Amino acid sequence: MSRHPEVLWAQRSDKVYLTIALPDAKNVSVKSEPQGLFSFSATGKQGESFDFSLELYGSVISEGCKVSVGLRNIICSIQKEQKGWWKRLLKSDEKPAPYIKVDWNKWCDEDEEESLNCKIVSSTLIIIYSSSITVLLCAFIL
Repeated sequence: MSRHPEVLWAQRSDKVYLTIALPDAKNVSVKSEPQGLFSFSATGKQGESFDFSLELYGSVISEGCKVSVGLRNIICSIQKEQKGWWKRLLKSDEKPAPYIKVDWNKWCDEDEEESLNCKIVSSTLIIIYSSSITVLLCAFIL
């Protein structure tokens, strides 16, 4: 019997981000269909099967689905067919399964999308940016 990994989600006007918590995943398979059907399957580090399928709220561009497999999780960036904010992740208005949760680390409100706080950037860039400000401030104080 397969299990469901924890799935965290966030969105922007043009994309949906899914972070699938599955350390040391193997045989990762992700499929995104234009009508919004998203399927995932993988094998855990001890050989157990994990899979799930989601019927997303809106249509997506299959070719716009990018997957990044890391040591601790799998991040999927799914491009929406039409730019705009979805009311929820899933087409159904029923309460989502307990393994699906909001990713508050990536969450952004509609009116804050263009602010710096809502940009998804690497921590390296933030460190470089912070270091530059520190150097600039030190130079200004001297």
